[in-house]
Amino acid sequence: MDVIYSINGPVVKVADTKTFMMQEMVYVGDKRLIGEVIRVESDFTTIQVYESTTGLKPGEPVESTGAPMSATLAPGIITNIFDGIERPLRTLSEMSGAFIADGANVDSVDTEKEYKVEICVKEGDRLSAGDIYCTCPETPVVEHRCMVPPLSKGGEVIWTAKNGYYKVNDTVVKIKDGAGRVTELTLMQKWPIRTPRPCKNRLPIDRPLVTGQRIVDTILPIAKGGTAAIPGGFGTGKTMTQHQLAKWCDADIIVYIGCGERGNEMTQVLEEFSELIDPRTQKPLTDRTVLIANTSNMPVAAREASIYTGITLAEYYRDMGYHIAIMADSTSRWAEALREISGRLEEMPAEEGFPAYLPSRISEFYERAGYVETLNGREGSVTIIGAVSPQGADFSEPVTQNTKRFVRCFWALDKSLAYARHYPAINWNTSYSEYTEDLGAYYRDRVADDFMEVRQEISNILVEENTLMEIVKLMGTDVLPDDQKLLIETARVVRVGFLQQNAYHKDDTYVPLEKQYLMMKLILSFYEKSKKALEQGFTAQQALSLGWADKLVKMKYDIPNDKPELFGDYELEMRADYEKLTGGAAE
Repeated sequence: MDVIYSINGPVVKVADTKTFMMQEMVYVGDKRLIGEVIRVESDFTTIQVYESTTGLKPGEPVESTGAPMSATLAPGIITNIFDGIERPLRTLSEMSGAFIADGANVDSVDTEKEYKVEICVKEGDRLSAGDIYCTCPETPVVEHRCMVPPLSKGGEVIWTAKNGYYKVNDTVVKIKDGAGRVTELTLMQKWPIRTPRPCKNRLPIDRPLVTGQRIVDTILPIAKGGTAAIPGGFGTGKTMTQHQLAKWCDADIIVYIGCGERGNEMTQVLEEFSELIDPRTQKPLTDRTVLIANTSNMPVAAREASIYTGITLAEYYRDMGYHIAIMADSTSRWAEALREISGRLEEMPAEEGFPAYLPSRISEFYERAGYVETLNGREGSVTIIGAVSPQGADFSEPVTQNTKRFVRCFWALDKSLAYARHYPAINWNTSYSEYTEDLGAYYRDRVADDFMEVRQEISNILVEENTLMEIVKLMGTDVLPDDQKLLIETARVVRVGFLQQNAYHKDDTYVPLEKQYLMMKLILSFYEKSKKALEQGFTAQQALSLGWADKLVKMKYDIPNDKPELFGDYELEMRADYEKLTGGAAE
């Protein structure tokens, strides 16, 4: 029997054994704590334990399972709340109260609940890996599609159950392969969390993840199947930005991973999501949400695993043909878990104590995003939006810099914007998106032919303002010519009236793409009419005295989302005012 040789926090060693293999799941100690083999040497096998090792002693047994650390994939995942190793927290709470008992061995999904199953195949059909053989309503808005496991060789259907109510472990279909082996298919399968699930093809990323947040959708868009990082110091709004994206983005399913964050923040997520009505379905948002909560007081090794658990669940639903958005909050806490375990393993540290393999781990995570053709011929995607918490808001630290290497969208949160109550506090000067051109065709086809040109003009105004502000800081605005004063005022309208958004206002918390476009067009119309007034000899003060700058700042509130025709009324009214000022010369 293999026994514990030494214990160092979550790291346990077993001496003189050839029993275990790399990445195998094991049970450690008398309490049967869940662990994973992370190093195999001739004299020692090293295991990281995903639960608290308090009270563990040398000499206690270590039991092999012969299988890798895997996620259970079955109906019952949606609406559930899991810890980092996919144990349901509601069930654990019923067993042991507010604090998780060591060695609590519970099923990831309810094995006694019955689901109304509809069989999609008949005897004689041939099935291959990824094919759907039955469906059941997991929630009122998500249909669960049970698939032949990706590594299965498939075969001919030799028996099917009748449509009816079944538990997740009940056999509903039997198939026989070419060698005569019979495989029983249930509603459940398992998959190793550190192994990406296969797909048929990776498809071009050419459609946006629409979020209803203007600075994201228009200025710094992210594509479905894309990756984005949200770095920011303490209090800049990383978590709240992710909440807003999770609430309003047009993904089919949300996977929210609270990785090492404060418990009260996760409580807020649970309360908000349970109360929020999904605008797409008019049902609770939790009906299409999976929550993984590994708070800062939970075992550090499970924090490291939570990221992989979340991405595996996302890939499973992607394979059904759904579009998934992952909110990882925050990858810095995950990297800190890597650093702590690496230190206990006595590995050679790299920059700031992080392990030398930090970049490869970050890339492995973000590379599992993508827009794919699934094994069953459907289209699905996994979009990853990861928050980064650099200490002291220092974006040059290793986690932020390495994340920047592997994501194509970088939303840098700014402390000064957050403290000025400008939300989302994304700094448009230091942020970027490499998806803009890829999404151009979508915007032209679905919104307006000139959407990309209008967006570029708005961006140019912000860039020019940034240049002029260097002069203003030194000399003040009085030294600027009228055309530059007008540009600075127009940029203020863009910043306050367009980029700043109020999450608590019914018409401003979510804004359709069409309204975003019309708002930009109206701001540019104001800018052009004012410039023409200057060309006719009027001053910037006269052009601005009409009050349109302030009116455009408020249009996000004054024009409801369902009344886009009011933009035409604003345009006519503005034209009349400028014609009155210039005697018709402004046109």
